[in-house]
Amino acid sequence: MIYESYQKVKEYARASQKDLFLAGLIFLVSIGSFGLGRLSAIWPEKEPIRISQTAGISGPAVGLGEVVGTGDFIKPNDSAPSPILSGKYVASKNGTAYHYPWCSGAKRIKEENKIWFQTKEEAESRGYKPAANCEGL
Repeated sequence: MIYESYQKVKEYARASQKDLFLAGLIFLVSIGSFGLGRLSAIWPEKEPIRISQTAGISGPAVGLGEVVGTGDFIKPNDSAPSPILSGKYVASKNGTAYHYPWCSGAKRIKEENKIWFQTKEEAESRGYKPAANCEGL
């Protein structure tokens, strides 16, 4: 009985060899695609690199775009000082919390309402508290 079943399966495999190969190939491609999709869901999001000009940093200017010790970018001294347009933390003039610039709450603040801070202490001394939805604060 087992031998007869084996012979039937063997005959079917010979008769439909191309169909079985195609079905196997489709199955493997779909399993591979599913696995890659699952892997992409756990990869961390990477923030784009942003280059900004910051005024008000003490010390000599070293040239536009060069990194200074604190990780900030500075503007050369050949022009009049401008207000600080970026920093490590941002808050709204109308709000009560400060954020990292890449947090969702910070992205919703209008440009004209943004207040920038270089340190957490500076933001907290002005009455702001860390944003609850901003991871790492």
